[in-house]
Amino acid sequence: MSLPATLSQGDLDHYHRAVLHWVGVRSHFDVLVWLQGDIQRYLPHDILIAAWGDFEAGFIQYDVVSALSGVRTKSANPATIKPLLLRLFAHWTLRDRQPFAILEEHGGFSVDSPQEPCALGLALKQMQSALVHGISDERGSHDCLYVTFSAQSTLAAQTPTAMAMMLPYIDMSLRQVAHPPLQTTALASTRPEPSLTLPIALKDKDLSDREVEVLHWVSLGKTNPEIGSILAISACTVKNHMQRVFKKLDVTNRAQAVGKLRTSASNV
Repeated sequence: MSLPATLSQGDLDHYHRAVLHWVGVRSHFDVLVWLQGDIQRYLPHDILIAAWGDFEAGFIQYDVVSALSGVRTKSANPATIKPLLLRLFAHWTLRDRQPFAILEEHGGFSVDSPQEPCALGLALKQMQSALVHGISDERGSHDCLYVTFSAQSTLAAQTPTAMAMMLPYIDMSLRQVAHPPLQTTALASTRPEPSLTLPIALKDKDLSDREVEVLHWVSLGKTNPEIGSILAISACTVKNHMQRVFKKLDVTNRAQAVGKLRTSASNV
């Protein structure tokens, strides 16, 4: 059942009960139970994939929520899922970041993977339809993409509207769950190594290797949460590193620190 243009009082009460359960979400299992419950009435699906990060650079993390056997985040092959998510994000962007539906009645959703397909890849080939929508986090300077896959071959005309209405609650529920630890480690190990050559003029400032690394990512415009994801440390730890950088460079904010870095580099 998708959301009609007008809801009866009974439907409104049911809708409120459905969405308010996100408040109690504290674990991946809580998310699964919630999504397999009342939410199915408005947004029927078999698999939900949430992805976030820097899609343009290809540095994304993802979470898979499904009741299907073996279809889990920890067992999903990145080579299987990431190309599909990047393609769907590109389509979402081209559609002015509006929710849209996809019907794949013949052959399901294809995935690009030179390796043995994982349970998620095999399950996606059985899916007949999908809904795609996202959220642009302007404060965090990153994007979040959400995709629901269903074995149903038809979608109600109002289902994209239902996706738009439900997405804020789904997003808030997943933000209460810790990042998948295996992905956090993998992201840190596969990130591109920055150029960490410190200008000679700053050599005597006694910056640690990690402080230089953090300062480098700050100079590229990355936020504390983004740097934390890249380096597999918390945003609070990033902030602490920057506070020490401020003191050592005798500056008071990020702009001044980056300015001193660039000025020293240009004078080499």
